[in-house]
Formats: sequence, C-alpha cells, structure tokens
Amino acid sequence: MSIDLSDEQINNILNQYKNKRMREKERYERIKDTDDFKNYNRDKSKKHYENNKDKYKEKYNEKKDLMKAKNSYYYYKRIDNLEAFKTKHEDRYNLLLIGGYLSE
Repeated sequence: MSIDLSDEQINNILNQYKNKRMREKERYERIKDTDDFKNYNRDKSKKHYENNKDKYKEKYNEKKDLMKAKNSYYYYKRIDNLEAFKTKHEDRYNLLLIGGYLSE
C-alpha cells in the first residue's frame, strides 16, 4: 500500500506540522510559569509514580549490581584513580566489561 503524494501535498503536510509545533511551543511558553500548570504537572507526576512504584523498585533491584559498579567506576574516575578501582573491585570492573560499558 503505497501512497503517492505530489510535492505540493508533501509541502502542505510539512507546513501543517511545522505550524502545529510552533503553536504548541508558543502555548507552552505562555503557560509554563503559571501555578495551575505547575500543580497539574506535579499531580500527574505524583500519580504516575504511585501507579508505577513497584515497576521502578523491581527495575532497580534487577540492575542493582550494575548500578553499584557504575557508581564505583565514576567515583574512582572522578578522583583519577582507576587502577585502584580495577584492583579493589575486580568483580565490578569485570561486570562493566561484560556489560559493554567499558573496553580494555
């Protein structure tokens, strides 16, 4: 099922999309600092968190070891002592290698 559109139709569709995005951006700029908008977004975020709390907790528990390894790596990188990370936390270093986050 192919749709054959002329250049004029394609340009019309692109202009409609561009105008729609501009209207949405202007509207957002106009209402983003209002208290109603802020409260609405906060409430929406809070509801989303409450409805999906178990999913986030499960996701964290699944990747707990990997996150610990990444945090340790970034700590030793920040203090510029990666050799100490490789020797002290060899298992975490190997986990990062296996996961593809680091290369030799």
